[in-house]
Amino acid sequence: MSYDVIVIGSGPGGYAAAIRCAQLGLRTAVVERAEPGGTCLNWGCIPTKALLKSAEVFRYASHAADYGVGIADGALKPDLPKMVERSRTVAEQMSKGIDFLLKKNKVEVIVGTGALTDVPHTVEVAASDGVTTRYEARHIVLATGARPREFPFIPVDGERIITSRHALTLKELPASMVVIGSGAIGAEFATFFSTLGTQVTVVEYAPNLAPLEDEEISKLLERSFRKAKIAVMTGTEVKNVTAHGSGCTVDVVGKKGEQVLEAEVVLSAVGIAANIEHIGLEKAGVRTERGKVVVDEHYRTSAEGVYAIGDIIPTAALAHVATAEAIHCAEFIAGKNPSPVNYAVIPSCVYTTPEVASVGMTEAQASERGYTLRIGKFPYTASGKATAAGNRDGMVKLIFDADTDRLLGAHLFGLNVTEMVAEPSLVLTLGATAQDIIRTIHSHPTMSEGIMEAAAAAHGEAIHL
Repeated sequence: MSYDVIVIGSGPGGYAAAIRCAQLGLRTAVVERAEPGGTCLNWGCIPTKALLKSAEVFRYASHAADYGVGIADGALKPDLPKMVERSRTVAEQMSKGIDFLLKKNKVEVIVGTGALTDVPHTVEVAASDGVTTRYEARHIVLATGARPREFPFIPVDGERIITSRHALTLKELPASMVVIGSGAIGAEFATFFSTLGTQVTVVEYAPNLAPLEDEEISKLLERSFRKAKIAVMTGTEVKNVTAHGSGCTVDVVGKKGEQVLEAEVVLSAVGIAANIEHIGLEKAGVRTERGKVVVDEHYRTSAEGVYAIGDIIPTAALAHVATAEAIHCAEFIAGKNPSPVNYAVIPSCVYTTPEVASVGMTEAQASERGYTLRIGKFPYTASGKATAAGNRDGMVKLIFDADTDRLLGAHLFGLNVTEMVAEPSLVLTLGATAQDIIRTIHSHPTMSEGIMEAAAAAHGEAIHL
């Protein structure tokens, strides 16, 4: 059977590429061996947010008296199996939604494991029963995603030593946990399990938590973790993890020298590895470097008619990045002239409590590039909405070029900042200035007022500071 486009993988990049190709009149098929929506929807972004919502409800209920709400039936108790069940239901609902969208746009779904072959413009799909079928396409898009990275000194067994995928379906709440890595995955699971009562220790090799974030925001996150009784060990290297009958030992070397940590469960959150094995890259002549597929600005690989997007190429491994790449790739295949994806304005979100969100350059990056900076900050302690919500732990930090007044970066910490980061992302995209933000009337009372106030603070004009 022949198509204009075959997409291998139906994650945020894959299904977006397939749908956009179909919208542009191309006969399109997508190959998927598991659930529609890929890792993000089924085993990453969406189910983790469902678990975090359950934890948030538990946290609010635990502090109900602070809001004038009495609970008469005794102590609260987290029900982890019920939370997991809800999380899986949410993922299933969203996966069905992707399946509906593919059908709505007349994208054919081929169930099986897809791979390139030594015949150009050909994809071989192996079904679960072992039967293989070959399909032809003028264009093939690789969107096979990634999986949790594993190291020999952290031998994952799925029970005592686990990855994020195992953490999504634990049957019992562990009494103690060591989380290795404090990127988005590690920080979010540390928040979730700590909220439910697990004694959590976070071990991070870098000198700061969430090492890709602005240093000032990282320090605020560390302070909030310690306030939540999450032990934090930064600048610490994990040498070995060993599982035993009742738990695990973690050998580390850090600021206090060699130490041995004990925990019931160890969660490895040390990054991801691209799924580039067993998809026929060598047969098709697709070049890779350092575990990633090499592409040009239109996501063309070294093999004619083969493209790659998302976590398997050397760009930020984020769902929204994969989607942006998918749309550009599809429009290029269809003969349009899409603008390049602007990687300088990619927002990042970490769903801790409080949340972390950022876009653009950090203060250190902007200084290193020679900009003269004008920085405005607005603390949540001055926010009426944050005060009413009961959590004044937060800050908006905006970094401007003092010469042009244009925004260079935005770094937010606090309630709802993952929703608020869209505004500075748009400001960066449009090349707008601090004065543009100041003159934009923001609703009151909202936390997003903090963006306007931070811009005003950069010019010494803040009203509420």
